[in-house]
Amino acid sequence: MNKENAIKERLGEFEELILLCVGGLGESAYAARIQQRLEEDVGRSAALGAIYAALDRLERKTFVRSWLGSPTAERGGRRKRFYAVTSGGVDALEQLRTARTLLWRRFEAELAGAQP
Repeated sequence: MNKENAIKERLGEFEELILLCVGGLGESAYAARIQQRLEEDVGRSAALGAIYAALDRLERKTFVRSWLGSPTAERGGRRKRFYAVTSGGVDALEQLRTARTLLWRRFEAELAGAQP
């Protein structure tokens, strides 16, 4: 992803967290599992509607792709929608991590220099 696309397709904090959850769940990433991971790992609760909205935005930005799984009896024959991070999503996350790391290093250096 070039800088122009990175600027156009910025990730908000919530989208970043959702994208990281999707990547961490691998092939078993679906909305309820993403919601559970977000709460367990980050301590942040979110309504399923908010999760779906973020996933929809991420899919429009081509940072995730989705597909329907097989129908299951436990869901009354309905199918789950699964999600996976695309290479564009990985690129966006890597750019964010690089920027955050640089900013944290500068912040820590300033703190170290400011202490008596």
